[in-house]
Amino acid sequence: MKKTLLFGSIMVLLMACGGVKKTQEALNTGNYTQAMHKAIKNLSENKTKKGNQPYILLLEEAFDKYSQRELEHIAFLKKEGNPANYEFVYKGYNQLKQMQERIRPLLPLRVMEENRNASFKFRNYDSEILAAREQLSQYLYDNANTLLANGKYKSDFRQAYDDFNYLLEINPGYGDAREKMEEAWQLGQDFVKVNVLNDTEQVIPQRLEEELLNFNTYGLNDLWTQYHAAPRKDIRYDYEMQVAFRDISISPEQISEKQIIKEKQIKDGYKYLEDDNGNLVKDSLGNEIKVDKFKTVRCNFYQFTQHKAAMVTGMVSYIDLNTKQQVNTYPLSSEFVFQHIYANYQGDRRALENDLIALLDLRAVPFPSNEQMVYDAGEDLKNRLKDILVRHKFN
Repeated sequence: MKKTLLFGSIMVLLMACGGVKKTQEALNTGNYTQAMHKAIKNLSENKTKKGNQPYILLLEEAFDKYSQRELEHIAFLKKEGNPANYEFVYKGYNQLKQMQERIRPLLPLRVMEENRNASFKFRNYDSEILAAREQLSQYLYDNANTLLANGKYKSDFRQAYDDFNYLLEINPGYGDAREKMEEAWQLGQDFVKVNVLNDTEQVIPQRLEEELLNFNTYGLNDLWTQYHAAPRKDIRYDYEMQVAFRDISISPEQISEKQIIKEKQIKDGYKYLEDDNGNLVKDSLGNEIKVDKFKTVRCNFYQFTQHKAAMVTGMVSYIDLNTKQQVNTYPLSSEFVFQHIYANYQGDRRALENDLIALLDLRAVPFPSNEQMVYDAGEDLKNRLKDILVRHKFN
């Protein structure tokens, strides 16, 4: 009774404190985990602060109610006898232990007005955790093994893989689970053979084709799909990916010329300042005043632009080899533009701005070959192909 009165008086005094109020609301609505998290956070910062006293009582009550509720729920799940509950039992015991480990470093927590330490009924759950883990491990193994032995679809083998993987996370080295998981992975994969088709009248550079088909460079990180540019006879392929080049257009080599006339006033020595009567003007010391003399210079600037462009278009198609049906298509295109600018001039180059003067140091360069143009267009093509590979999902 005394404890209740003290708790009530403290709460009335500090109800205006938003943190305490929210923690109390969480406790009152049965959200014990949230209430404990809020209380632990504040007490971790300063457990002896007078303003944090309410959090000690809130944590004490929330932990007691949380432990009671979780243990009752675990007891019910055990009594129900459903193997599907093994995971909930295992996780329940672990969460109880973890919450105790979060509170333990804060102890002792002194309740000043009651002249006592807060009471937390800790239990050692290690035996329960180990027993629950063993039950769950056996259940996961049996379930995954059944899927592996009787599975008809790739989704069955992928589920078996997930179960074996989870089993090894909670119980590393369990029996032959790792070997079984590897087997499930092999059976759950989609194997895709890749075929490049050239329907154009241009030669596709060998280097570009090799780089397009080097799937290791794409960083796909897809657990369930393997692309093979060189199909293997010992693998039954599920899909074929066709990369078909439909058209390769290469523009003629062009050089365009543009003439720009530039004029500018520049300094051209100096002259003596004269008044309106033609007399020399002197300063206060009697010296004749000098002023800058300007003249206009002119320059004919000739800018030359070398230009050549390549456009590669195609289509990526996925074909289901079991049904012989096309399942999806994606357009594929890329353009590369070669452009080089140089210039020369006639006249006085002092009339030119700095950016134009820089072009005077450049000369014409050889145009890239058609093969090089196609290869350069392929650099962007690889990025577009990667986007398609990432976007396309089989199942």
